[in-house]
Amino acid sequence: MSAAANAMQLVWPADAIWQAMQPYQDYWPSGVGVEVWPQIDSTNTELMRRARAGQTDAVLIAAEQQTAGRGRLGRQWHTATQAAGSSLTFSLGVTLPLADWSGLSLVTGLLVAQALDPDGAQQVQIKWPNDLWRQGRKLVGILIEAAGSTTQGSAPRYAVIGIGINVVPVQAADLRTPPTAVQDWNPHATAPQLLLQVAPRLVQGLQRFVREGWPAFAADYAQRCCLTGRQVQCSDGLQGMALGVDAQGRLRVQTAQGEVQVHSGEISVRPVQ
Repeated sequence: MSAAANAMQLVWPADAIWQAMQPYQDYWPSGVGVEVWPQIDSTNTELMRRARAGQTDAVLIAAEQQTAGRGRLGRQWHTATQAAGSSLTFSLGVTLPLADWSGLSLVTGLLVAQALDPDGAQQVQIKWPNDLWRQGRKLVGILIEAAGSTTQGSAPRYAVIGIGINVVPVQAADLRTPPTAVQDWNPHATAPQLLLQVAPRLVQGLQRFVREGWPAFAADYAQRCCLTGRQVQCSDGLQGMALGVDAQGRLRVQTAQGEVQVHSGEISVRPVQ
């Protein structure tokens, strides 16, 4: 399903979102375009389709509903069965001139957490690498994909950064981690308002990440990391105490055999209750 095959009237204030990002538009040659869809299969999938077809302009696509949303490790993020606006799902596609993407996933999680929790209360925490939790419940999922070579030192690659934020509380008894939603503490929050709140912070922060790298964000990330000092279980069987994150964004885990650094890749990490 392509944009052309599913041409629908835009229903959110795309112009207002574009204007909110205006101070950061000059970084990419044609600025950051904004599209808002009532329904789409997956905002990430759409941008990856375009990238494979050679379309790598900077663009943000938001959707009221997704019918085939995707999360990390092949998990699903579906919103089609929920009322429109129950979740905020959007993807940002941008070219990033980086030889080393270490920390990109973590920085993205931090930027979204700071946008949702701007007063510094640290209520929105990060479960490494970039799931956002509040009071032990999942609030935000993030999936980052790359189009192009992944070899360090190669030409700039196109990053597709997909974000799903629970806006309205929903029942989800089948989920391993119970969900929470922004309206649990901000009852007047809406998906369009949250997009206006998050998108400019994300675009600005990614530009800083290109300039300064992961070290510029490491201290702020550490303050929000909810795994540090807790016993954790990794999907590959590794167990131990999380010690925080190292200079490459890897999770440090103290095991009975010594310290191990966990890469985000295909490993899932959970606190031991």
